[in-house]
Amino acid sequence: MSKLETYGISLDPVIEVYKKDVDRTLIRENLKLSIEERFKRLEAHQSFAEELREAGRQARKRP
Repeated sequence: MSKLETYGISLDPVIEVYKKDVDRTLIRENLKLSIEERFKRLEAHQSFAEELREAGRQARKRP
């Protein structure tokens, strides 16, 4: 029984299944960053994703 269940709060079994696959350390590390640092990381990830998309487009064009 979890702490929440001792207070009459039931846990959603579907959420509990997904939670085991969440790396909470990454969430904690991200929350230590300033908003500006988080946006810079987001921009870097978006730029990388666009590079991957473009590489995929180029690869599909080649015979």
